[in-house]
Amino acid sequence: MANPFLRRATEYIRDASAFLSIVSPEPLITFVGNNPDKARLFEMPVRVVGSPGSGKTMMASLVEFRMVEAIVRDQSSENSRTLAAALSKSGFIDRLIPQVAAVRLPMESEYRDFWELPYDETVKNKLLLSLIQARAILALFRNLTANGRRELSGVRLIARDDATSQLEQIGGSDAMAMLDRARAVERAIYDIGARLVPPRIEDLSADASSPYQPFEVLREIEIDWNGKEARLKPLVILDDVHSLHPDQLNGLFRALTRREIRIGRWMMMRMDALSPGAVFQSKLVDEHPGVKPDRDFIAIAMQSPTQRRVERNQFRKMAAGMADRYLRHVETLEARNFSRFSDLLSSEPPALPAGKFEELKRKASREQNSLGIPQGRRLKIDDIVLRYSKGAQSSDVGEDVQLGMSRVLLNRYAVRLRSVTPSLFGDDGPETKKPLKADADIAGAARLYLHAEFQRPFHYGLDALCDASNENAELFLQLAGALVDRMETKAIRNQDPALTPAQQQAALKEKADAIIGGWNFPFIKKTRGLIANIASACLEKSLQPNAPLGYGANAIGIPDEEVERLLNDGEAALVLKFAVAYGALVAVRSYGQGGKSWCLLELAGPVCLSYGLTLNRGGFLEWDAETLSRVIDEV
Repeated sequence: MANPFLRRATEYIRDASAFLSIVSPEPLITFVGNNPDKARLFEMPVRVVGSPGSGKTMMASLVEFRMVEAIVRDQSSENSRTLAAALSKSGFIDRLIPQVAAVRLPMESEYRDFWELPYDETVKNKLLLSLIQARAILALFRNLTANGRRELSGVRLIARDDATSQLEQIGGSDAMAMLDRARAVERAIYDIGARLVPPRIEDLSADASSPYQPFEVLREIEIDWNGKEARLKPLVILDDVHSLHPDQLNGLFRALTRREIRIGRWMMMRMDALSPGAVFQSKLVDEHPGVKPDRDFIAIAMQSPTQRRVERNQFRKMAAGMADRYLRHVETLEARNFSRFSDLLSSEPPALPAGKFEELKRKASREQNSLGIPQGRRLKIDDIVLRYSKGAQSSDVGEDVQLGMSRVLLNRYAVRLRSVTPSLFGDDGPETKKPLKADADIAGAARLYLHAEFQRPFHYGLDALCDASNENAELFLQLAGALVDRMETKAIRNQDPALTPAQQQAALKEKADAIIGGWNFPFIKKTRGLIANIASACLEKSLQPNAPLGYGANAIGIPDEEVERLLNDGEAALVLKFAVAYGALVAVRSYGQGGKSWCLLELAGPVCLSYGLTLNRGGFLEWDAETLSRVIDEV
């Protein structure tokens, strides 16, 4: 059986049972259940924006009515109960009774072809909207009658009180007539787009050209639920609307923000459909003149730079649960009763082999002598480090890390000594104005140095795996899948499948290199060159002997006031837009440090794995817009 971690989550969707066994409810809880606008999400247009693999399609598929019904009718497993709790918190069910009839329409098929038709823009937009509405009605009936749970006669679509005249155009109130009308419209419009030679505008059939606006007519759906009537709110989810032509998307967006529409309509899209200016805002900006966020639509960003610590913790929880569910589908490991993914990732702190440890000691002594620091001061520094290690929260503070920390403090002492007025001192050397201190940042700097200089494992354990995934479910599964491949190999050889830190490090770097090598989006050559420049500069700064940035850097910072000028630089703006949209960089606006406001451009997790950089956030190099533009021009 193929490694399930390396299959895209969307490949499971057609098999409901397989999909429900691996889907995570956390994105639904985070972006819908905990949304402050939750009460309006089923009445107003909603724009959901995220990078590829962030979980848009998985979330949209989970809430489709056929999935919801399957979950609430089978509460025998803990997984079903967990999913039901998420659906309840998000408003899709109440006491195991559905409240919303949602359908998902993938927009990756032939919809964009309608933009190429030789008609006026208004006609093309009307055909697109009619086709979407017809397919939404067909999908609603298909979901509501799935698996023979109810007859078509048991479904009643309820119109708005003031939409009597429009009811006739969609087939009236009879379900069969409404279904027949939707089929006729779908068939007629599909025929137009599928022809080699489109018909003349005057030759369009009545089914294609007549008014057809079920979105403006419908208010609720009534079905039989366990012998009682249940009223549902219709919700149409248009997935991957970024596949449309930009002008086509703009027309569709405006049409769906009409206030006459009373049903829910969500538009799921990637960031590359936005302008560079929108991508680089900490809150998505209005891209449609006259259509205002919060007033006319609700914007949901699946990566929010303003909630980064919360998002990282939430993602760790979500990813751990998702990994455990996927693990049950790995036969070689499931047969050995492994049910927790974290149990297969050793987090036992690594230690340098004896030979390398002796080499480390010799290097530290030589560095002490070259800095001219007396032995008495060295002993004081070693004591500072020892006292820290005894109370440190992390267990990774063994002798090799302690020696690395002493090295950093020796260099910091030497730097601070430059400001001390020369005089006669004892064997301990002079005291500096700012006392030396050992802390988690120094320990992190020591581990980074040991990794770069002695290949000591640096990225290992479930938290590191999650943090390298940039809160992106698909990226997490790709990285985790590389680890599972090695686990399976060990299991087949009758070895303990748990991976040591060194084995994890090797697998993650190899996979990260492959991910970066597989990037394929606009301006990819420029992006790779930019990433390489930033990563190399960050690594050089991070490995300075006195560790001025503690854990190290994995980002550059541009003064916020210079960003607007940068985004007006045509090619540079587009390079940055696509780098952020496709997850090579993460943009963080209004980051305060040193009394200034910065726009951070953080390297993605795979880049940090590839170059051996920290996954901790906050360490950055101070650049300006001119430097960044020059680097982009030169690569």
